[in-house]
Amino acid sequence: MEIFQLRAGEEFIRLGQVLKAAGFVESGAEAKEVIQEGLVKVNGETEVRRGRKLYKDDTASYDGREIKITV
Repeated sequence: MEIFQLRAGEEFIRLGQVLKAAGFVESGAEAKEVIQEGLVKVNGETEVRRGRKLYKDDTASYDGREIKITV
């Protein structure tokens, strides 16, 4: 499991942004595509909203990789 640390003052990060920042996808367009195809899970459940907000202790997974949000 990989860790993504929110910056000081940030409460959340959007799903599409974290997939790109973590290197799970190469672009925002690719993030949009894989999310809309139902290939991404948040906290174990399929998520199709690219703008889904991820907060501390949330996890996202795609293509066998998982990332946890921390502060």
